[in-house]
Amino acid sequence: MYQIIRKKELNSSVTQMDVLAPLVAKKAKPGQFIILRVDEDGERIPLTIAGSDREEGSVRIIFQVVGGTTMKLNAKKAGEFIQDFTGPLGCPTDIEGKKRVCVIGGGVGCAIAMPVARALHEAGTEVTSIIGFRSKDILILEDEFKSFSDRLIVTTDDGSYGFHGNVTVPLKEMLDKGETFDEIITIGPLIMMKFVVLAAKPYNVPVTVSMNPIMIDGTGMCGCCRLTLTQDGKRVTKFACVDGPDFNGYEVDFDEAMSRNRMYMPFETRKREENCNLLREAE
Repeated sequence: MYQIIRKKELNSSVTQMDVLAPLVAKKAKPGQFIILRVDEDGERIPLTIAGSDREEGSVRIIFQVVGGTTMKLNAKKAGEFIQDFTGPLGCPTDIEGKKRVCVIGGGVGCAIAMPVARALHEAGTEVTSIIGFRSKDILILEDEFKSFSDRLIVTTDDGSYGFHGNVTVPLKEMLDKGETFDEIITIGPLIMMKFVVLAAKPYNVPVTVSMNPIMIDGTGMCGCCRLTLTQDGKRVTKFACVDGPDFNGYEVDFDEAMSRNRMYMPFETRKREENCNLLREAE
């Protein structure tokens, strides 16, 4: 059992938790993830590590309440326990040897992008961060990004805060002006990452994307997290849990990945409704 030692609401649908897991905290690196079960009968879900404190032995997770399991997790309070908390899993983000990097986060994906920006900053890299949200009321982690970025651009789709538009607009402006980056690292919705890749392609800037598809065991055995990449002219299958979650954005078949992610949307909707009813009954 793993104790929740802190809980904080970042916006109406995104929650931050610090979980006491010393063995995970000891080895956790930016870009890696954990798999948890809320209780003995719960499903396994992957959540990216948003930070860790080795001295305290805590691991930070940030999640959006979108389905049945995240609803159950969000119902937990500080001091209560989670059944399973396994990790760190996946390959850490490569931050070595880079002088100038643009980190782009979208929505709750900013929880994954933030520790990457921090690690790059601490390694002496010049970091430009672009973070995008639909509107100001769901903005998260702005102060944290300010701390770890040499330049921060906040965008909102509706223009309610910061730059009016999506994250590709300021990116294109910088690239059009001749700015160069050793790499662009983008983390967020699949459609956002796809268009970041398309925006960067004419300028031949390397783009790393963080893929977080459906996962079950996190060891490559179940095959649920498979992705199709094109490498050397051939289509190959990779597994996000063991080969990733970071991949060369130019190689990823985003359309297939988005299609696979939509497969379970009706199931998630049904489970969310079931858990809403259970929580109401408990009250």
